[in-house]
Amino acid sequence: MSKTAQSDFKRDQATKPVCNRIAIVFDFDDTLAPDTFDELIHRLRLDVREFRQQRYKPLKDAGWDHVAARFYCLIQESKRRKEKITKDYLIQFGRELQPFDGVTEMFDRLHQQVGELNPEIELEFYLITGGFAEVVRHTCIAPYFTKMWGCEFHYAENGEIEFLKRSISHTEKTRYLMHIASGQDQVDGDGRSFAYRDISEAELRIPLAQMIYVGDGASDVPCFSVLNDEGGVTLGVFKGDTAAEWRQQVEVTESQRVMNLASADYREESELMRSLALAIESLCKHISLRQLSTGE
Repeated sequence: MSKTAQSDFKRDQATKPVCNRIAIVFDFDDTLAPDTFDELIHRLRLDVREFRQQRYKPLKDAGWDHVAARFYCLIQESKRRKEKITKDYLIQFGRELQPFDGVTEMFDRLHQQVGELNPEIELEFYLITGGFAEVVRHTCIAPYFTKMWGCEFHYAENGEIEFLKRSISHTEKTRYLMHIASGQDQVDGDGRSFAYRDISEAELRIPLAQMIYVGDGASDVPCFSVLNDEGGVTLGVFKGDTAAEWRQQVEVTESQRVMNLASADYREESELMRSLALAIESLCKHISLRQLSTGE
């Protein structure tokens, strides 16, 4: 073996593998758009506060999971009304739902930034929500996402919502981070859990350390914790001009704290967009450094 070949061999053994992908993973409700549960209730011409207090809260107080309680309330409401809540109704609701300011322009801006920093790096967007999959799949921003996961209804023959088919709880969101990391087609697979740390980095599609997670609250805390442990980037968002309400509603431990907390404003010069730009710049430089070891 020549000295050059020996040097390359030793460098390959000593340096970390290169993955030329970055993933930005978003929550949906109150992160990219208004809460779809409240918006749907409003669209049904019902009082949101009253519906929550009289229909949803008693179930929560009785120990129901919050996702199951939301879906059950809507299924019961559909049964009692003449105008049923159907698959087509949810699809139309999704088409009409407007994201927060700047969201629709954000995707191209971030793609452009990555291209300018390092054209060999691919940027992918993912969405994991405890809200309605049928709704988010039909929003104007759905085409920008590589994959989207959310809770699913089972529909009756007439299209009416009938049962909760798939639920995504707070902790289950982390399963989908593992799905993104592994690149597996099915999250459930054959029933065995995906052990992230048992897989070599060279076999991962996107390491957790090259992910950015953006979420608005308690449902995102488990994902914050996982990415913090693995060296990823975590960003929290809040509605309005102050983070006081977020801090009151979301209790986090040291390992669950986000890198920055900003208003859910995606316009070009906003603090959130500056946070995303800095996170992308950091990850791109990290990947570029690794590329040097392989001569890319």
